Amino acid sequence: MHSSAISLIDHLRATIWSRGLTAAEMARVEADCFEQFVPRGGYVCRKGEAIASWVGIVDGLVKINNFSATGKSVTFTGVTPGSWFGEGSLLKDETRRYDVMALRDTRVARMPRATFEWLLETSLPFNRFLLMQLNERLGQFIAQVESDRTQDVDTRVARCLAAMFHPHLYPGLEAMVHISQEEIGYLSGASRQRVNQALQLLEKAGLLRLDYGGIRILDLDRLRRFQA
Repeated sequence: MHSSAISLIDHLRATIWSRGLTAAEMARVEADCFEQFVPRGGYVCRKGEAIASWVGIVDGLVKINNFSATGKSVTFTGVTPGSWFGEGSLLKDETRRYDVMALRDTRVARMPRATFEWLLETSLPFNRFLLMQLNERLGQFIAQVESDRTQDVDTRVARCLAAMFHPHLYPGLEAMVHISQEEIGYLSGASRQRVNQALQLLEKAGLLRLDYGGIRILDLDRLRRFQA
């Protein structure tokens, strides 16, 4: 089922973290979680706000970013449908340290803090999921820092696309990625024109195909290993 047709309940039941919950736990999750629509350019979360919920993406695309002292926007990562984020801030009980902005019209799922903390107290499988989530997130950001500091734009674009297919962090993506070149530019730190050049190079290498409305991944393993 395409994500745009998925109801909130279907989305919750399809998540990795819900697989280990009991029927009673899942019933409370379904009763407590709610959905929010955020238009393109709108804020899903704002830096400095008190954190009241764990956040999932039902449909759409968001970027986690911050602004430097000079006003330059710095994007840390993109978050695709099926993904949940913000657990670290909830566990540390701190105000949010980053902005989350919608790169397109986005449907957001929110689990209230009280429900999240209740699952921490009652569900061992949920705790195991969070441990894996935090570990995978750490690995993702270490790889991203390495990419930003040591690799050229072509390689960064390849790694940016490949990172969207992480089976734990971004489990909902299909082979056809509905993402624009401008959005890839936001996530990889490159201009739209430079992203276009990189995508043409990757297409000639047989790693992907530029289709109307998105990009079709043809060889994910080679895309992950690509080095310009």
